[in-house]
Amino acid sequence: MKRPAVSLRWKIALTVMAVSCAVAAVLGALVHNAVARQTVGQVRKETSANLGTALDLFEYGTSREGLNSLLDPPQLPPELRRLARSGEHGTMVGTYRGRLVMWAAAPADSHVMAVWSPYGNTHRSLDKLDTAILGSAVLAAAAVALAGLFLAQRISRRLATTAAVARRITAGDLDARVGNGADQAAGGGSAGQDEVAAVAAALDSVAGSLQRRLEAEQRFTADVAHELRTPLTGILASAELLPEGRPKEMINDRLRALHRLTEDLLEISRLDSGTERADLDAYDLGTLVEGSVRATGLDTVVRIAADRVVETDRRRLDRILANLVINAHRHGRPPVVVTVDAPPGGPATIEVRDHGPGYSADLLDHGPQRFRTDAPGRGKGHGLGLTIAVGQSAVLGIDLRFTNAPDGGARTILRLPDAAPRAP
Repeated sequence: MKRPAVSLRWKIALTVMAVSCAVAAVLGALVHNAVARQTVGQVRKETSANLGTALDLFEYGTSREGLNSLLDPPQLPPELRRLARSGEHGTMVGTYRGRLVMWAAAPADSHVMAVWSPYGNTHRSLDKLDTAILGSAVLAAAAVALAGLFLAQRISRRLATTAAVARRITAGDLDARVGNGADQAAGGGSAGQDEVAAVAAALDSVAGSLQRRLEAEQRFTADVAHELRTPLTGILASAELLPEGRPKEMINDRLRALHRLTEDLLEISRLDSGTERADLDAYDLGTLVEGSVRATGLDTVVRIAADRVVETDRRRLDRILANLVINAHRHGRPPVVVTVDAPPGGPATIEVRDHGPGYSADLLDHGPQRFRTDAPGRGKGHGLGLTIAVGQSAVLGIDLRFTNAPDGGARTILRLPDAAPRAP
């Protein structure tokens, strides 16, 4: 069973609290031992002094009144009694008449001379000291834990902001930057050049460098396409003047392919610029899809499960459907089926499906990539058709998904955005 993940701020807070508790416990033990050694040592010293006086008075047969001395007292702890009978002096905490006392004992002829001093107040003072140490340790640990949690939350919030910006960059938002966002989210102001700020600055630097390289690539693509467009138009016009025959057909076919590639590159550069806007109008979805598929001139089956009036840009939707249908015929196997479904209360969808080898795992994971068609068995090409379909779908707000059918074949599903229906 997988244990639930613990957030960074709680890990830091718990670590700080554990360390503070350990430090408080060590300091409390040191303070307790020092005070106990001093206090108990004073009582032992006084009791031992009284024992020495009692022994002197016993030797001279003088009265020992006021010294709390006893010969062979039955309440003397057995360990201390054995020590005294062995000829040694010693002290030990015990009881006398139900009271806590400090005993001191030593041999006196064939007897054991013992002296006791009250120990109850000393014991209560040590208990109060332990209670004060424990309370202070708990308060200190709580205060340090709260401070650690506050500090950990600031660090965690800044890291979360940095991670959110990283996810936005991964999703394609190359304008996203951390800047001082993490510091501002944590309470405003700059936190200085600490490790979190260094990570944020490194992420901003990587995003900026990536954005500059992509923009340079986009500008290069657009410039090349624009530069090629004019001479290609002239070459196409000149090719029409060639004598009829197979050479002319081959030249025109290659020139038209190059012209289509140039137009695709120009369209991609416009989509990359983010300036494209949809020209929306109301259309019958089934009629619109049938016209778009019929315009490709390819043998494609169109099924209308349920129709609906939708608001979209006809030219852009034609472009998306044409690219998907052409891609299905070029890289898949027949039959190619386009299904329109618009159930009541649900989104309008268009599905384009072939019965070929299906999309590659790389395309399913990362989406189509321009100039790359590496799916086994799906032919060769420039990889721009699906890229353009994705870009135009983004302009129209269409959710476009690439999947493979369970029984084989590539499936592309377009889910159109909800909009208030208007008269077509």
